[in-house]
Amino acid sequence: MLSFPHINPVAIAIGPFELPIIGTLYIPVHWYGLMYLLAFFFAWLLGRYRVKQGALDISLTRFEDLLFYGILGVILGGRLGYVLFYKPLFYLQNPLDIFKVWDGGMSFHGGLIGVLIAMLWFARQEKKTFFQISDFVAPLVPLGLATGRIGNFINGELWGRVTDAPWGMIFPYSDGAVRHPSQLYQMALEGFSLFIILWIFSSKKRPTGQVSAVFLMGYGFFRFIVEFTREPDAHLGFLALGFSMGQWLSLPMILAGIAIFVLSTKQSKHQH
Repeated sequence: MLSFPHINPVAIAIGPFELPIIGTLYIPVHWYGLMYLLAFFFAWLLGRYRVKQGALDISLTRFEDLLFYGILGVILGGRLGYVLFYKPLFYLQNPLDIFKVWDGGMSFHGGLIGVLIAMLWFARQEKKTFFQISDFVAPLVPLGLATGRIGNFINGELWGRVTDAPWGMIFPYSDGAVRHPSQLYQMALEGFSLFIILWIFSSKKRPTGQVSAVFLMGYGFFRFIVEFTREPDAHLGFLALGFSMGQWLSLPMILAGIAIFVLSTKQSKHQH
């Protein structure tokens, strides 16, 4: 068994500030939030490189507009997705807790919906097709997913199922059982592995839609597999066929990815 590295979720506390009525105030900066900033930095860095390489015919300024829309989509969609998909009753009873994003609780699938809306909006502004935009954006995403999973790990949340594997850990706030560090599996697969696959695949000119399709299939597949080692949310448990919510949300991604890839390939052959 490996020891869980007990890292303080608060990276730094800014202050103290002496305020009237309130008194002494510290502003905590959480690792979870810093991981999101790191994700957006990677997206900005990689996106600028792809624009300069001609992956999408837009200016650097317009790319930064796209990134801004995407950030809004990730934050708003990710949080609302978690609220609606995973804990609707809890947040209905505690609506102010919706704003406590520093405590964790972001849904990838909700964030994906938010980004899809942002890309649709941007595509209309630029008079480009949706898949031209999504093919450009897809390779920018996985490194951000990796940093997000690091944030989950530091928070000691979203741990795995009970295991006797020598790399199992006892997570804080859990029941004391030795569990899979499933956050690190997701970091490795949905993050670094998917990034390598997409970066290599997108380095050559592909039929429009195929890069997006590979992202959907890759993320959906990796997430579906890792969910077998991840403890389902206690208030949801296992759903139909013994699958978790994460698996049921990933299946449509895989199917959509396959359909888009096939249609894109057929359309490309007709054009040639």
